[in-house]
Amino acid sequence: MSNGKILEGVVPRDIRHKLGLNQRQFWSRIGVTQSGGSRYESGRDMPKPVQELLRLVHVEQIDIHRIKREDFEVLEYLKEFEPELFKQFKKSARSKQKKPA
Repeated sequence: MSNGKILEGVVPRDIRHKLGLNQRQFWSRIGVTQSGGSRYESGRDMPKPVQELLRLVHVEQIDIHRIKREDFEVLEYLKEFEPELFKQFKKSARSKQKKPA
């Protein structure tokens, strides 16, 4: 992955500026130092796990500090053994997110 792109046409620096965060604030949310983030913003290749964390936290706006291992275990169980229930929960969660609070 070159030129600091995490998704086609999306650059971490642009996301950071849009969110109004400095490098320390932006990168620390995914466990990257300011100096490491600066190198990624300057074009250094970003490892896939860092790309995914950046996407989850800053693009998808997921608070990764609230996610627990059990959450993934339940998710995988539902997908494998209760696919219809999984679809129902997924649909319900999406519709709730779209409704204004």
